[in-house]
Amino acid sequence: MKTILGIIALTMWTAFGGLTAVAQDAAAPAAAETVAPAAEAPAAAEEAPKPLDPGHQAWQMTSTALVLFMTLPGLALFYGGLVRKRNVLSVLAQCLGIAGMVTILWWLCGYSLAFSGAGKFIGNLDMIFFRGIDSAKTGEGSADISNGIWVIFQLTFAIITPALIVGAIAERMKFAAVMLFVLLWMFAVYFPLAHMVWDSDGFMCGGLAGDKAPIAALDFAGGTVVHMSSGFSALVLCILLGKRHNYGKEKMSPHSMVLCMVGTGMLWVGWYGFNAGSALGSNALAVTAFVTTTLAAGTAGFVWGMVEWLHRGKPSVLGFCSGIVAGLVVVTPACGFITFNGAMIIGLLAGIIPYFAVVVLKAKLGYDDALDTFGVHGVGGTLGAILTGVLADPSNSTVAAVKDGLLLNQIKAGAVTIVLSVVATVVITFIVKAVVGLRPSAEDETIGLDLTDHGEEGYHV
Repeated sequence: MKTILGIIALTMWTAFGGLTAVAQDAAAPAAAETVAPAAEAPAAAEEAPKPLDPGHQAWQMTSTALVLFMTLPGLALFYGGLVRKRNVLSVLAQCLGIAGMVTILWWLCGYSLAFSGAGKFIGNLDMIFFRGIDSAKTGEGSADISNGIWVIFQLTFAIITPALIVGAIAERMKFAAVMLFVLLWMFAVYFPLAHMVWDSDGFMCGGLAGDKAPIAALDFAGGTVVHMSSGFSALVLCILLGKRHNYGKEKMSPHSMVLCMVGTGMLWVGWYGFNAGSALGSNALAVTAFVTTTLAAGTAGFVWGMVEWLHRGKPSVLGFCSGIVAGLVVVTPACGFITFNGAMIIGLLAGIIPYFAVVVLKAKLGYDDALDTFGVHGVGGTLGAILTGVLADPSNSTVAAVKDGLLLNQIKAGAVTIVLSVVATVVITFIVKAVVGLRPSAEDETIGLDLTDHGEEGYHV
């Protein structure tokens, strides 16, 4: 715990030093203006910002709020309902802690590392402390929306991605270990991947750079950056962490399927900000993403339930919820590039393939992915990346710009994502184990992380 507090203190000390530097930078132009205000006037007039489009701006702010709504409260309730009642607050605390810490990191240097610089694999520090970000400026993500809202929209993606990992290690990883793991993981995995896939100079950016990138892959809203990275990291972490105490010996059923279902509904609604918001405006592309997201989620939820009915004899609420989330995951990288019929194909496959990863593959391999993060996000994200290469509409201008070899590039991008996520997670896990330890004692795990980590109980009944 002292290590975590020391890191936070060092971060804030660095931040205030950076703020002083920013203030000094800002003071220099001001002094120059007092010397020669007349000479600067024409240049200032030429650099007058372009007026923001009110409709696009309003949709982007709404989308940003929706994506945050996915994590708090959507994912928190979805995961919280699936654990035993003695661990529900631990899941909520992890989601809250991640949201706060990632916000600080994003302001400190995360946005700059992800979206500045001409490097292929990582950005530079030109925009640390949001240097140069202005609510009235445009041009970073779109000429029609505020530079400021683009930055915060991307922050909400950065928040939910590591929070997804929590599902795999629920009920058996110390809060301090989770926080330190996420801190290191953001620098080792998320910031580089976001840069490689979504920055125009990135190694795997086909969306903005056409076929100029070494791997010209397409990822509309986060199949590789969000779902594959978190899914494969979750698998490795849960294996290295080990199974829950008494796993396989005692019943570990969800304590509240009601909370899970409510969380699923919030995720579905929030996902419109995730996918349609990635069009960066209230336009035809946003409508396409909105429709394809709806079709895939609804179809996958129904198909998962029917497959479960055939396979296990009854369709469960958990099955419908898992299918909906799987459909949302699989359509995410493709939602702006496919036709409506393509979305139906994705929904069908999303209800079948992740189902068998969750129900059959996990049982055969014997790993304890507590809330099926890998089966839904790792397998689903990989499926979505591949299907983007298969189903992308050639009449779409972005797809056409990538030209030939899209499917191969999607596979290559997926492979890079898997290797980076797996290797980084192994290294980070051993670092965290050495610094703060990974697991509570068997006794603390039996009592529950709500009391042992947070001194609270979710229910007083």
